[in-house]
Amino acid sequence: MTDFYPIRVSELNKETKDCMSITFDIPKEHKEKFLYKQGQHLTLKASINGEEIRRSYSLCSSPIENKWQVAVKRINGGVFSNYANDVLKEGDFLELMPPLGSFFVEAEPSKTKNYIVFAAGSGITPILSIIKTHLATEPNSTFKLFYLNRNVKSIIFKEEIEALRNKHFGRLEIFYFLTKEQRDIPLLNGRFTTEKIQELTKKVIDVSNVDECFLCGPEEMIFLIRDELEKAGLPKDKIHYELFFSGVTEEDKLRAAEVVEHKYEGTEVTIIDGGKEFHFEMDDDYDNILDGALGAGADLPFACKGGVCSTCKCKVIEGAVEMKVNYALEEDEVAKGLVLSCQAVPTTEKVVVDFDV
Repeated sequence: MTDFYPIRVSELNKETKDCMSITFDIPKEHKEKFLYKQGQHLTLKASINGEEIRRSYSLCSSPIENKWQVAVKRINGGVFSNYANDVLKEGDFLELMPPLGSFFVEAEPSKTKNYIVFAAGSGITPILSIIKTHLATEPNSTFKLFYLNRNVKSIIFKEEIEALRNKHFGRLEIFYFLTKEQRDIPLLNGRFTTEKIQELTKKVIDVSNVDECFLCGPEEMIFLIRDELEKAGLPKDKIHYELFFSGVTEEDKLRAAEVVEHKYEGTEVTIIDGGKEFHFEMDDDYDNILDGALGAGADLPFACKGGVCSTCKCKVIEGAVEMKVNYALEEDEVAKGLVLSCQAVPTTEKVVVDFDV
């Protein structure tokens, strides 16, 4: 079921000139539903100029803080991001879906683990939650943070990050990379490149001693770092990533068009959600299961509709589908039959999908 709850905005803070943090006052009766893991996200819903807008934002707070906070960075033309930065007030209510996401590993207090984390801009939000949680609950673990921004003034949560370094002295190393401000160290000037990652793995990162790696940022950055770390010897299963933005490439468009060509006309779809079944026939106006279901009157969880956030994931129980794009699910999840319903084009006469996963 798509359960949204009206939640009051308890605090707004201007973190940078174009980024607002929003703290929510979760009522006692809903706190159990809103328990979360570090690295998970909230889906926010608001009516803006008469239109229902949904967006997913990673929690930058840590579950150990008993706090629910996200950061919304202004995007040119962004309906929700401009609303959050210009219109939203303390005391206002937003509709929230309970936390979702798999961008985390369980904390292991008895173990000594070494983490490396890469973030760009607002990609720091889930990374900050992860850093705070593991430093507090794993007293012997360490972090190396590589954080890319335009300039010093645009660094989101800089004071909080510096405070964490002071609080956990010797366990958190920070490397700020800037694209619009020159530093004395050439390595720290400009975006992450193949050459820079290679230099980091030779001089700064002991790949053989890394237990987990988390990446959050644009697709191009994430895949470059992932590939270079793998080449340097870091096992694939230790690299976890989450995209906060993905531009649609020409290759994506071609693949999506090819997948739509395989669509079976008039597929009988059964949705299992909340233990109940919803039946409908795919309409010619829709090419994916989510839009088809919504058009038929179903109430299903979704946010980005771009294959990035995984809010709409479900499991194929019967029949077959092809995904146009997939930026959110890992290979092992796809192997288990999980798909993103916003990208899932039915290719058989009958398809049954289960959202209770």
